[in-house]
Amino acid sequence: MSIIEYILLFGSAIFGALASSFILKKRKDILLVLLSFSGSYLLGVTVLHLIPSLYAQPIQGTGLFMLGGFFIQLLLEQLSRGVEHGHLHFHQGEGKIAMVVSVLAGLGLHAFMEGLPLDYYDEFHLSNHGHDHNGHNHFLWAIILHKIPAAFALMSLLKLANFSNRTIWIALVIFASMSPLGALLGSALELTDELRTWILALISGSLLHISTTILFETDKSKEHKISLRKFLIILLGMLLAILSIL
Repeated sequence: MSIIEYILLFGSAIFGALASSFILKKRKDILLVLLSFSGSYLLGVTVLHLIPSLYAQPIQGTGLFMLGGFFIQLLLEQLSRGVEHGHLHFHQGEGKIAMVVSVLAGLGLHAFMEGLPLDYYDEFHLSNHGHDHNGHNHFLWAIILHKIPAAFALMSLLKLANFSNRTIWIALVIFASMSPLGALLGSALELTDELRTWILALISGSLLHISTTILFETDKSKEHKISLRKFLIILLGMLLAILSIL
C-alpha cells in the first residue's frame, strides 16, 4: 500500500467522526443513505472479488475459515454493540469505562483484522484472477466506505455517554489507527499462500455478516419492506461493485 492509501484509510474514520459532529448533525437520514450504499458495495466486492479469488486456487480449509470469520464477527459484536454497521446499542446503567473499553476492544480487533490482507490483496487478486484493475483497490475502498459510518456511530455513542472531548478523540484515533496497523503487520510478515488465503477467508466471512446486517438493520419498519430510495441506493452500490470487475 502507498502512503496515500494509508492516509485515506486512517482519514476515513476521522472524517466519519467529524461528520457526526458537523456535517450530519441535523441530517441523520444521510447516515442511513451512506449505510445502505456502503453495505451494498461491501457485499458486492465480497461476492464478486474476494470469494472468487479465494476459490481460484484449491486451498483446503477456505470455507471453514470463511464460516469462522462469520461467527467471530458475531462474537465481536457482543463487545462493540454493532458499531461496525453504524448502529448504537447503549445499555443504560452500564459503567462508562467498561462500555468504552468493550466497544474499542470489539471494534479495534475487527478493524485490525480487516487491515491484515490490505497490503497483499492486489497481488493475491492478480495471481488468482489473472487480471488487475489498473491500481483500483476495490477492497481498500470497500473498507474506507465501511469505516465512515462506523466512526460516525462511535462518535455518537461516546458523546451519548458524556465522555470528555479528549477521551472521545483518543478513542477515535485508536480506532482509526487499527486498520493501518493491521496492514503494516500484514506487509511485514512473510505469509505463505495458505495463510494469505485463510486470513482473507476469515475477513470475507466477517464482511458477509456485516454487509448483510447493514442492509437488514436499515429497515426500521421491521416489516421487510424497502423504500424506493433505499432500493435505488442499494442498487447503486451493487452497480459500482459490478463495474469494478470490468
